[in-house]
Order: sequence, then C-alpha cells, then structure tokens
Amino acid sequence: MKAGRNRAPFNMHSQKDRKIGLILSGGGARAAYQVGVLKAISQILPRNASSPFPIICGTSAGAINAAVLAIYASRFREGVKRLSLVWKIFRVHYVFRADTWGVMSSGAHWLAAMLLGGLGKHNPRSLLDCTPLRGLLERYVPCEKIQDSIDAGVLQALSVTASGYTSGESVSFYQGLPSLKPWQRERRIGRPVGITIDHLLASSAIPFILPAVRIGGEYFGDGSMGQMAPISPALHLGADRVLVIGVRKSPTPDTPHEESASYPALAEVAGHILNSIFLEGLDTDLERLQRINKTISLLTPQQRDAGGVALRNVDVLVISPSEDLGEIAERYASYLPRPMRFLLRGVGVKNHSGTSLVSYVLFDKAYCRRLISLGYADTMQRKNEVMDFFGMGQH
Repeated sequence: MKAGRNRAPFNMHSQKDRKIGLILSGGGARAAYQVGVLKAISQILPRNASSPFPIICGTSAGAINAAVLAIYASRFREGVKRLSLVWKIFRVHYVFRADTWGVMSSGAHWLAAMLLGGLGKHNPRSLLDCTPLRGLLERYVPCEKIQDSIDAGVLQALSVTASGYTSGESVSFYQGLPSLKPWQRERRIGRPVGITIDHLLASSAIPFILPAVRIGGEYFGDGSMGQMAPISPALHLGADRVLVIGVRKSPTPDTPHEESASYPALAEVAGHILNSIFLEGLDTDLERLQRINKTISLLTPQQRDAGGVALRNVDVLVISPSEDLGEIAERYASYLPRPMRFLLRGVGVKNHSGTSLVSYVLFDKAYCRRLISLGYADTMQRKNEVMDFFGMGQH
C-alpha cells in the first residue's frame, strides 16, 4: 500500500499512553531477521519519530538488539540503521574465535578434559571463545546511555532476561522508571539493575557454545533457557499491547511430516535442543495469551469484577519468518570459516542434516543480509496490519 495524503497523523504521545511493548526473542544469528522487521517499521513511521516502544524486552541475541533500540529510543530510525549496519557486515570472528588455532585449541582443551576426567579449575567453560563479542558490544553498545532515554521520557523500561545456572530461575534484569516494581513468580523474577555489557553477554550465552557470565553471586546463561513466559516481563513493566518478532516460520496445517531413515546425528540433536530452548517457550506463551484473551472476551466487566478476575486483554501482533531460516542457512553454510565448517562436520552437519544448528551460529554478512531482507519483506507485506497496530490506519 502506498502512502496516501489521507493518512491519520501519528501522535507519539498517544502512542506512549498505550504502552506498547516490544518482544525480541533469542536465536543467535537468526536475530538478524528482527533487524529487517524493525527496518520496515522505522520506514512506516514518520522519519523523525521516537521509538514507538516505551517498553523493550530482549532475550539472548534479541537482548543486544533491544539494548541498541533503548539507547536510541529518541531516534528510532537512527537506532535501527545502526543495528542494520552492524548486522550487514557481520563475520563469525566478530562473535567468537573461528581461526584455525582458536578452534583447535578449544577442541584440544575439551578433549583433554574428557580424557583426563577433568582439569579442575582449568576445565573448559564453553566450546567457543567469545572474547571478540565483548569487544564488539563495548564498541557499539554504550549501555550507560540507556538511562538518558529513560530520563528523556522516551523509554519506560528495558528488560534483559538471563537464566541462573544455580537457582534455575529466569531473571529479567530491567532498567526503567523508579515507579516500576520488582516481581517474583514461580521460577520468574524481575530485578531492577543498571543494564551493562555483562547482562547482554549473559543473556546471549548459548549453552555449551558460549561461556556463562557471573552477575552478583551467580553465573547466568542464555535467557531462553527455562523462559516459559517470554511475554511476561513486558506485561509486568506495564505494556498493554505487544509486538512480538519471532525467528521461526509458523507451521501450517499442511506442513508435511518428514520421516527419517537413519539415526539422528549429534548436530540434529543439538539443533533440536536449541530449537526447544529458543523457540518453543514463545510459541507456548503466545498460545496461552490468546486463550486468556478469548476467555476475557466472553466475560462482561461486571462479571470480571464480581469474580475478582484481574486479567486484562492484551493485543498482540506477531511477525515471524515466512521461510524456514534453517533451510536458508543451508544455502549459506559454505560462508563459515573453514575451521568452523570442519568442527561442524565433526558433529554431523552435512547436506540437509544439522541446518538448524548452523542457523544459530552463522554470523556471516551474506546470511544476515538475507534474513534482514526477509524480515523487511514480511513486514511490508503486512503494512496495513502494522499501521493499524500503531494507530495509523487511514480514514
């Protein structure tokens, strides 16, 4: 749909009053898809608009994207542009050491630990060395500026979720307005902090692949682990509408069931585990929210008051890939550095096998650009729906 002269003016103040929350899920390199969606939204909104999301919640790689949006909340389009520039030039070695010596030394370290029954305090902490990622974040994500957005009134809260390895709790570290209250549910905690690079690294520490990060007295790993209610932090922080950007193609009723004649390779098992960690919690939470909305719609306000029903309807817009990101990754797997390809072949990545695993670690500009283009196209395909969600429908 082309922009018309009769478009209703976009009132940012009324937008803030509606408290729209943005949910950016995890998924390693798949998070490049989110950048394409955000790019389309930034072009749909007026050029100089501030962020339409006063509440931003990110998990895993989505936490890094969320932090950048929070920093540039007063200049939404510029923030999205900066995100896009970084993702479009991505290389694997920006995230972890992928050179021959780095991969060999890591592999030898693990092999020695297994053969010798452990190396004590020198036990390996992860399969890969993510030192480069810390340097990248320190350069491009000045977390100290998050508070500037809050003070300017363009951001109500930023939430970054990580999983505690000792407690098993899903902790949503949030930085926001003083009026926001911490929360505690079964295995879910909201804790006010000043967001730092450590929180972003902890949230995006994919189990086994990247090392856990110590925050306070506990080590934390990827926030997608055990996160059964990824939409919950936005609601606790005051959102009454949420935009969810997924990183998995939604199944359709006619999706064929694939049969396997051989025993699954280790890469297939690892890919399945990562899919379960990163993707299924969001799908389950969305289904639960839809059921709650349907139940609430059947009750009158008087019935809700009489029954003490404190639940409220939450409008949700979900944008997810129209193509399978694992299948796309298969076409770009050869772009991985040779040592990484050798390592992945060793765990069973070959032909169609293990493409889900590849899709999480394929931090290459060709693959990332393809996902950004897909996210942009998927969102523009639903432009009318997006405009209605932001209250920009035409008269």
